[in-house]
Parts: sequence; structure tokens; C-alpha cells
Amino acid sequence: MKTAHYLLALIAGALVLNGCKRTEPTPRQIFPSDYTLAYEEIYGHCYDSIAQAVVALDLYSEGITLSKDHTIQGTGYNLYLSDVFVPDSLLEEGTYHSASTGEPFTFLPGQDFEGYPNGMYILHIENNLVTSIQVLDSGSFVYSGDSLRFTLYYRNAEGITQTYQPRFEGTLIPWPKH
Repeated sequence: MKTAHYLLALIAGALVLNGCKRTEPTPRQIFPSDYTLAYEEIYGHCYDSIAQAVVALDLYSEGITLSKDHTIQGTGYNLYLSDVFVPDSLLEEGTYHSASTGEPFTFLPGQDFEGYPNGMYILHIENNLVTSIQVLDSGSFVYSGDSLRFTLYYRNAEGITQTYQPRFEGTLIPWPKH
């Protein structure tokens, strides 16, 4: 009888252990810390209800170039911030924060709009094709004339907020070129 109880306990224990799955943490998304090419897309006063001019920042990591018609070529990352609200017509030195107000020195936070990224997001490109999109929820950046320093936030697959702090050193290329 003791042997039967011992055997049943052993089988039950084996079944419980067999049902347990080892949980592996999801790897943290690794985005580049440096961008090597940056465009300032100049839209001007394009909103009737907002007094500020609008520019967009379009940054590319190593491995990515743009063709003359602004088509992405290569493998790497594209950090995009649409609707950066500026007092005049170009990006001015200072600190910008994500907000939906349209006030000077703000930019739109990221959002998924019916399956399409809007505001601020990162595209991963492999061989000229977008393979993944990460919407960035909020953040800020500092523009000092020859550099951009970002502190951006996004939620990973588990819903945990992550911080991303990329930078760009160099001159913004106006698009369209004047």
C-alpha cells in the first residue's frame, strides 16, 4: 500500500513538473543609439487651426540611405517624428516635448491609427522593406544646432514602458532642399 501511494505521489509530481514551462524573458528591443543621417522635412504653416509652422524629423541609422525620390534603401532603422511645431519655419534650438497641443516646441506623441503608425515611431528596414514598426508613446528631445538628443518612451510586448535615448550629431538636411 505504501508503495502504491509513493508511486502515485511520484507520478503526480512528475506531471506537475512536466506542466511547468520555463519562462524566458522577452528580449529587450535593441534600437541603434546613433543615427547617421537626418532630414528636416519642412511643411510650413500647413494647419489652419494652428499658428505654428510644422517640420518633421526623419532620421536614419547606419546602413540606410534615401534615393532622390525619398525612397528608403538598405537595412537599418528609421526614426520618424511628424508634426514638430516650431515658432517660425525651421527647427529652432531648444527642448521639445511630446504633446497634442500644437504649441511651439512640442511634437505629436506616437499612436497606432487603425494599423498605421502616426506621430513618432521607429521602422526596422531589411533590404528596403519595412519588417517591424515600434510606436513611441512620449518623450522629449534637445536640439542644439548640430545635434539632437532624445529621451523617448515606448511599451514593449509585455506592456512595460522602456526608455530609448538615441542621438544624432551633424547637420539636418532640409527636405525639400531649398
